[in-house]
Formats: sequence, structure tokens, C-alpha cells
Amino acid sequence: QVQLVESGGGLVQPGGSLRLSCATSRSIFSIYVMGWYRQAPGKQRELVAGITTGGSTNYADFVKGRFTISRDNAKNTVYLQMNSLKPEDTAVYYCNAGIGTRAYWGQGTQVTVSS
Repeated sequence: QVQLVESGGGLVQPGGSLRLSCATSRSIFSIYVMGWYRQAPGKQRELVAGITTGGSTNYADFVKGRFTISRDNAKNTVYLQMNSLKPEDTAVYYCNAGIGTRAYWGQGTQVTVSS
């Protein structure tokens, strides 16, 4: 069974930073594109950032310049460094591993940006 284990969410003030982590097995990490999505209450799940096995990245426009996705191949872990957080970044953040039509999801971690 594929597992994506997320950590790092929490409550932060506007302008603050958080780093999310997502660990999985080597068999998944070595061939799947890894990504982070988020879902705010009453909204659809949306892509935040993705990273390929070769390290190529893509970002949603609303996080460009503030968030950074990275991967540690030795730890089979993908990270999302979130800086300059805004209240509108409040959502449940999900880790995703995808290839072709196959996708796996983590359980989600809550990020709340509030003063």
C-alpha cells in the first residue's frame, strides 16, 4: 500500500513561514512526479507546486516567489517551504505522487494563517 506521510502544518501569523514535508517509499519517490495541492473550505482542490524526478519545478501563480518545492532523494522526501504567508493561504495541504493516470494522496495537513 502506498503511503505519503505529511507533516509540518500548523498556525502561523501573516508574513510567517512554515515548511511542509512528505515522505514516501523509494519505489514511489524514484519515478513519480511529486506535488503539493491545497483545498480551502468551500473551494476545489488546486495545485500549488510540483517537482519531477529530475528536479524541474512548476508553481501556481499565486505562490510564485513565496513558496519553494524541493526534494531530498536520500530521504525520499519532498518539501514545501512557504514564506510570506497570507490568510488566503489557509487550507488543507495535500501531498501527491502522480504518474500518467495513477495518483496517490497523503492524508492532508492543516495550514492556518491568522493573527
